[in-house]
Amino acid sequence: MAIRIIVKEPDEVLHKKAKEVTKITPNVQKLLDDMADTMYDADGVGLAAPQVGILKRLIVIDAGDEHGLIKMINPEIVESEGEQFGPEGCLSIPGWNGDVRRAEKV
Repeated sequence: MAIRIIVKEPDEVLHKKAKEVTKITPNVQKLLDDMADTMYDADGVGLAAPQVGILKRLIVIDAGDEHGLIKMINPEIVESEGEQFGPEGCLSIPGWNGDVRRAEKV
């Protein structure tokens, strides 16, 4: 596992559509592990593959709750409920925070 460089705004990779992962390979699994290490090293709670320069639909999340680390491949929101509003930041835009409206559950 390795710490990867987090891509910063305005890098164009952050503005492109990520590609679907069609096969779960050892390289995909290593990338997810590296992303988790990178997220923890940066004191983040989530990181998507484009944030480390890879245009694939992969994300890692650890909100510090009972679910622990969650690794997602080709995530899709198929159902949501409720609403919450609160401050969020982005590892690709360091030093910036904003209030964001999100679903309570997805």
